[in-house]
Amino acid sequence: MTSEPVSTAQRRRRRNWDRWSGYLFALPYLILFGMFLIAPLIYGLGISFFRWDLLSPVPPKLIGVANYRESFSDPYFWKALWATLRFVVMAVPFTIGSALIMALGLHSVAASRQSMYRAAYFLPTILTISVVGILWRWFYNSEFGVFNAYLSAFGIKVPWLTSTGVAMKSIALMTLWWTTGGPMVVLLAGLHDIPAQFREAASLDGASSWQQFRHVTIPLLRPVLLFVMVMNIIGSFQVFGQTYMITSGGPEMSTRSLVQFIYETAFNNYRMGYAAALSWILFVVIAIFSFGQFRLMRER
Repeated sequence: MTSEPVSTAQRRRRRNWDRWSGYLFALPYLILFGMFLIAPLIYGLGISFFRWDLLSPVPPKLIGVANYRESFSDPYFWKALWATLRFVVMAVPFTIGSALIMALGLHSVAASRQSMYRAAYFLPTILTISVVGILWRWFYNSEFGVFNAYLSAFGIKVPWLTSTGVAMKSIALMTLWWTTGGPMVVLLAGLHDIPAQFREAASLDGASSWQQFRHVTIPLLRPVLLFVMVMNIIGSFQVFGQTYMITSGGPEMSTRSLVQFIYETAFNNYRMGYAAALSWILFVVIAIFSFGQFRLMRER
């Protein structure tokens, strides 16, 4: 009779500990998350309403939404946004399509040989953008680059980085080689999680390989595809290293991405308030495209 109140108190303390221990273990991450992500976001939103020249002795001045209004009448902003959209349209579909094809190919290979191919395809993603940029600038060199060396046999010489109509395609091709391994690994893991019984049942019902892919594989792989697409869209809208390393935004600003424009506005022209406003506009654009992707995949 006397031990029951003690046991009840112990159980209550244990429940309380179980309830709060998760928060305690997550607390270091939450502190860093707040310090290095939430706080800069709020600070950036705040300074987007100020006119602030970093090198000027004049203190920041509150100007309301003037920075946002200026962006909509800034031809350089629209040119950078258009270049970024072109890159997204070129890079995302081909990256996801190539990753899916590679994942399907690897999924059909014997498990003992998958590790070797998976490592080979994933290898480019671990290279830094500086290494990739130097390597592909050599590939694209119009005088002694490896691509034109092969094409010269057919009498073809492509201005890979000096033509406004070709430069962004060249950067998208380089990005395709560099980044496809990441989504390929995620999609391959998704394919492994699909029970083989579904395809076997479809095969017994007379479904062809294409019908199995369309009506069994794709629907069951949709959550993984959605994740890969959204992450790829977010990463593509933030393209900076490729364009900065390969072309520095040229020729004629045809590859000058929005992130590069923001970087130059903040650290070359020292207009911190305007750069912060541009960053928030980019955030809204990415959020709209990501939300649209969620709606599109969910409705299907």
